[in-house]
Amino acid sequence: MKENRTYQINPNAKVHFHNNVDFCVGTGRMGLALQQEYQEQLKFVQEEIGFKHIRGHGLFSDDMAIYREYKDAKGNVKVEYNFTYLDFIMDSYKKQNLRPFLELGFMPAKLASGEQTIFYWKGNTTPPKSYEAWCDLVTATLVHLMERYGVDEVVQWPIEVWNEPNLPGFWKDADMEEYFKLFQTTFKEIKALDKRFRVGGPAVCGVRDEFWIREFLNFCRRENLKPDFITRHHYTTELPEKQGHYGYAELSDAQAGFDNLQTSRDIIDSFEEYKGLEIHITEFNTSYIPNCPLHDTNQNAAYLAQQLSMLGDVNESYSYWTFGDIFEEQGVPFTPFHGGFGLVANGCIPKPTFWTFKFYKDLSGECVHKEEDSVVLRTKSGGYKGIAWNAVRERMGRELALSFELPVTNEQEYVLLTKTVDEETCNPLKLWHDLGEPASLSEEQRKLLRDYSRPMIASRRLRAEANKVTLDLNVEEHGVVYFELQPVCQKSDRGYDYERVMQFKS
Repeated sequence: MKENRTYQINPNAKVHFHNNVDFCVGTGRMGLALQQEYQEQLKFVQEEIGFKHIRGHGLFSDDMAIYREYKDAKGNVKVEYNFTYLDFIMDSYKKQNLRPFLELGFMPAKLASGEQTIFYWKGNTTPPKSYEAWCDLVTATLVHLMERYGVDEVVQWPIEVWNEPNLPGFWKDADMEEYFKLFQTTFKEIKALDKRFRVGGPAVCGVRDEFWIREFLNFCRRENLKPDFITRHHYTTELPEKQGHYGYAELSDAQAGFDNLQTSRDIIDSFEEYKGLEIHITEFNTSYIPNCPLHDTNQNAAYLAQQLSMLGDVNESYSYWTFGDIFEEQGVPFTPFHGGFGLVANGCIPKPTFWTFKFYKDLSGECVHKEEDSVVLRTKSGGYKGIAWNAVRERMGRELALSFELPVTNEQEYVLLTKTVDEETCNPLKLWHDLGEPASLSEEQRKLLRDYSRPMIASRRLRAEANKVTLDLNVEEHGVVYFELQPVCQKSDRGYDYERVMQFKS
């Protein structure tokens, strides 16, 4: 089934498109950064895409070993801090040109008021037994970072207080008032250290998110607190159905998700003193579980192409969860393609969604077109860059035939460059399946999968007629196509005749 769509582009259109795709990316818990494969995946992501910030859980969890208690000679309990692993990790981020987006959590076991934990790695999710000790921990950590990396540098790192306190698994009993106490105490402590720090919350996800955001702002109003930004999460699948190691989830309606994000914007703007406050989506993906096979598919890549075109409409930033598949919330995965959150599969194999992010990072210019299937920007050189996608929630056999009429100022030849990611051209999941779904890849298999994990690049020349170039793209179902149209600047060497080389007849 082919569906034809034609777009006449107005080169002077001013279309709202806040493309902040590279602001932040997620990582599981911070302690994973001590692993070699993690660092190899991060290096690859930074070389190809290049994010500015990175956010992860577990800054204060016991595997980071920061908070320590001991007894002195008189038997009194004393506190000391160990920043050895923190330094290793922060140094590695700096090497990759990344700044942390600091999430403050979870609770060190010795400081925790209870024993409730979450995940395979047992992050404690109870309030501190001593808010004074908690504040001392936060202050000591920030002071150490400021001494090591410079005050003017560290105050630029955004700080988020906790993660998803509206969910009882992440914050005991989803106790709203207790979270508000944590936020207020922490916020004041950080601002007292240096008022330039930017601090926000409440990092809610899903359940009663509208109620939480409204009540959070009511609390801040009553206490005369001025958070620097609001954080929330955004996932777009229905409840998963469990089978073996996996959870199979259907995509939800994209517009319903955008409407929910708009509601957060509207709530914030209804408070005069908080109107226009930045919203940072500090986690987003399709499914919210780390074992959903959807994450590895071309369908995921196409669906997220539409998401990335819209997420900046009412949000300052949106951080994909996560950059790679070194991730252990439900334990160590059994296979390289296990439905992990990452843009990169273990073995440093880019998934189709990786290229969706790469394509958005490569966009530049003024946006002149944005629709449900495409976005187009006009470049300073008089050409165009854009992305087209064919996103469907359920397979229907639809091919999109898109035609863009692009006005140009010069009657000359243009080069069209396309990079295509679809189920035929860039689909490492299919190749892995055809190889027998090996759990442990040989080096030959890894190389083969990496080679097949790159977009198909094509080019052709188009001549302008009547001050326009007509660009026709066929986008297969679950496909994403990046394109650039630029004027040709021919600089042939003396005597070189391409037509003759190729034996083309005039």
